[in-house]
Amino acid sequence: MDTPENPPSDARDAPRSVLVSACLLGRTCRYDGRHNADAVLRAELAARGEVAVPFCPEEAGGLATPRPPAWLTGSAASVVEGEARVVTDAGADVTDAFLAGARGALERAREVGATRAYLKERSPSCGCRATHVDGGLVDGPGVTAEVLRRAGIAVEGVEGRRE
Repeated sequence: MDTPENPPSDARDAPRSVLVSACLLGRTCRYDGRHNADAVLRAELAARGEVAVPFCPEEAGGLATPRPPAWLTGSAASVVEGEARVVTDAGADVTDAFLAGARGALERAREVGATRAYLKERSPSCGCRATHVDGGLVDGPGVTAEVLRRAGIAVEGVEGRRE
């Protein structure tokens, strides 16, 4: 019998869409115009029957590539709650772009039914375990990872560039 615990076989066998930082899939969308293509991640996704849906929250938020490096002025939670900002190394406030990109990532995940995201670790947008705050690397997520987690999407950080 088909139940939520025992879905029809075609539902169990259907590829599952997962959101993936576009730079991890080889797109040159990092702040410095480079990528973090990760062959190991691609192989792991294929082995699990997961279909990568590439997304770059910073570009989706309207920032150009290349762009100046940026960091948070507090935790990602405080940025989402309007208590901290995201600024470039020159002091330009790019908070609105980071928040728009994070909302875009959540919207895209919902469009494709993704309940998991593989994100570029240490990014002020995508970092899951560590990100840049006030110019230094600290424990905690980036803005997009925070928004996705709050919406119940599992996030996993990937360093990138594994062969």
